[in-house]
Amino acid sequence: GNSSLPEISGGFYNDRVVMSNGELLSIDPQELQFPFELKKQISCSMQLTNKTNNYVAFKVKTTNPKKYCVRPNTGVVLPHSTCDVIVTMQAQKEAPPDMQCKDKFLLQSAVASPGATTKDITPEMFNKESGNQVEECKLRVSYVPPPQPPSPVREGSEEGSSPRASVSDNGNVNTSEFNAAVSRAYVESHENSSETRAIISKLTEEKNSAIQQNSKLHRELELLRREGNRSRGGIPFIYVVLIALLGMLLGYLLKTT
Repeated sequence: GNSSLPEISGGFYNDRVVMSNGELLSIDPQELQFPFELKKQISCSMQLTNKTNNYVAFKVKTTNPKKYCVRPNTGVVLPHSTCDVIVTMQAQKEAPPDMQCKDKFLLQSAVASPGATTKDITPEMFNKESGNQVEECKLRVSYVPPPQPPSPVREGSEEGSSPRASVSDNGNVNTSEFNAAVSRAYVESHENSSETRAIISKLTEEKNSAIQQNSKLHRELELLRREGNRSRGGIPFIYVVLIALLGMLLGYLLKTT
């Protein structure tokens, strides 16, 4: 029977649609697989290949248009060329039962006039009753587990084990190269800090030596100053003694005369 579900554009397809034999466009893959994650927007792509000498127009429809964004959802594939179609699923708040998805897509393709562009596409082009060559291909949707992220922390914590190179499918950095770079940076920073500490230690020694030398000079200067004061203070005392002796001598002489 006819389906009453919504669609992206044009009239929706019914259960009697047959799978495309790929005379106009071949579609890879014919099942859209989304690595399902909650509250995350997910995209997957399909490649349309035109194996003919004709310009081929296409249109993409879905049973759940509010859930998906298709770019481009209409277009023209040039002769012996390919076109990538990106299907983006909006972020989902809850997972479906048993991770099953009943959504479906329909790709319609039709022969277009030579030199046709996207703006030349009309709904009538995909109407078989008008006599156009039209192909229709149903595409199923499935959810697959998301890719597991690598765990370099756990590998690095295993002492005594050599770091293994682990290049993941999504192009993550090689773990062994990363560890080597970190070790190299640590050694360089350690060497730099040792060199800095040596310079600081040398400067500290020179500073202490200068302070000791300065203190020694101060002590010697103070000693010289004290000796000078004593010698200056001693000269008048000698004069006093001499004058007293002379006075006594004079007094004695005067008495005797």
